Amino acid sequence: MAQATSRQGSMISRRLPPMGKHEPHFTPRLLPAHRAAFYVGVSESKLRQLGIPRRILDGKRLYDLYDLDAFIATLPIEGESAETEAVNTCAGKFGRAR
Repeated sequence: MAQATSRQGSMISRRLPPMGKHEPHFTPRLLPAHRAAFYVGVSESKLRQLGIPRRILDGKRLYDLYDLDAFIATLPIEGESAETEAVNTCAGKFGRAR
């Protein structure tokens, strides 16, 4: 079970999809795409579009929890600042003011 801290500091449990019978009962640091996508809350195809780096271990391409958390931390927080919201609009991305 992975632990995530909310903005208020309380601990929130997040369950990953069930693993095999003989697999560990903790969240591994390196995750395959389907588990990393579940952790972030997006589909596998969206995860691949985000440009988050992958690690290679024995030919497997795995996502590091630290990289996933770092990406999540860079996402804007709704309502935090008007400047951030302007960048997330189409006009903000292309530098056009309305």
